Amino acid sequence: MTGKPVAQDERTTAVTNAGYRWSYLVLSFGLLAVIAVRSFLRDESPWDLLALVILGGVVNVAYQGRYQVLHRRWGVLAVATLLAAALLGAAIVYLRG
Repeated sequence: MTGKPVAQDERTTAVTNAGYRWSYLVLSFGLLAVIAVRSFLRDESPWDLLALVILGGVVNVAYQGRYQVLHRRWGVLAVATLLAAALLGAAIVYLRG
């Protein structure tokens, strides 16, 4: 009983999704590093790159919301992240004068 080999199983899917996750993290944090360099060292406006980072997150949330896989915990974590980012931003503005 020799059939065709399985092209993709659960392990393959998990490894593929982990690869996508790592790629997304490297890309997002790389863009954030470039934004920091452009903003702090070169005094350039980084809004175009920051929009790419935000748009990547919005696309992910929209996709997960469309298929109803977002949980209540995700919403609490998103609000906490927004508050932490606002506080950090206010501290940076205050320290830069």
